[in-house]
Amino acid sequence: MAGRDESTLHDLTLLGNQNTVYDYSYNPNLLESIDNLHQGRDYFVKFNCPEFTSLCPQTGQPDFATIYISFIPDRKLVESKSLKLYLFSFRNHGDFHEDCVNSIMMDLVNLLEPRYIEVWGKFTPRGGLSIDPYCNYGKPGTKFEQMAEQRLFQHDLYPEKVDNR
Repeated sequence: MAGRDESTLHDLTLLGNQNTVYDYSYNPNLLESIDNLHQGRDYFVKFNCPEFTSLCPQTGQPDFATIYISFIPDRKLVESKSLKLYLFSFRNHGDFHEDCVNSIMMDLVNLLEPRYIEVWGKFTPRGGLSIDPYCNYGKPGTKFEQMAEQRLFQHDLYPEKVDNR
């Protein structure tokens, strides 16, 4: 199996950078990609971000969530440090939970053009109500378009036991 060499990493500006700047305002330009060396295979890549924060656009109160991102890559993967900094950039961003989750998905679709992606936000309750938006995307004209429809219709048929809120 071929490994990565400098030529596959030359576009990365954040990984290994000791002078990281944290952007506190929503910034999709932080996202960086690397080549998928396993394009001939379908496989999931999953990220869990248990420390996601954003702000309510009306009250300015903080909202906290675990963001789950799962995708089947095509030609590109998201570089994980850039993803962390991107998710961190929501810290002072005022938007509703549904908007944050959809923005994350669409920013990753625009960057990666994945075969399939889903993003699920598990927000902690405020005022006795938690909101858990889910969205997904399958590449049009492929089997992943049908997969997206099936997973959307069935994603919450068996709700998990919630013991962390």
